[in-house]
Amino acid sequence: MKYRTGSHTKYKIEYHFIWVTKYRYCVLTGDLGLRVRELVRQTCEHLEIEILRGVVSKDHVHLLVSAPPTLSPSEIMRRLKGRTATKIFQEFSHIKKRYWGQHFWARGYFCVTSGELTKEMIQEYLKHHFERNPNDNFEVE
Repeated sequence: MKYRTGSHTKYKIEYHFIWVTKYRYCVLTGDLGLRVRELVRQTCEHLEIEILRGVVSKDHVHLLVSAPPTLSPSEIMRRLKGRTATKIFQEFSHIKKRYWGQHFWARGYFCVTSGELTKEMIQEYLKHHFERNPNDNFEVE
């Protein structure tokens, strides 16, 4: 298993995100798709998020990332969607006209955690982690 480390932490937190363009318009093609990919990469690098796999489709983005424990999924999406939308509107004037309400991405997103450990594996580990001392009749459960 590959774990990441922080100043006082060792972790492996992975999220799979999917978010879509407003009205599911198929605009993430050509230069615009490439720019969204570059902006996502820059934002993730700035936030110390490792991109494990990503795909920019015509109307949505899939992203599998490893994120530090200091960032919640909602904060990650707020930063990604906010920065990409701002830059896209600044750089692509035809998009600004199409999305007159200044909302490039649809509200909401899909997020699921990813990892190798199952609930059963964790419960089994915890069951045997604290071995009972037979000479001690004062237990902590």
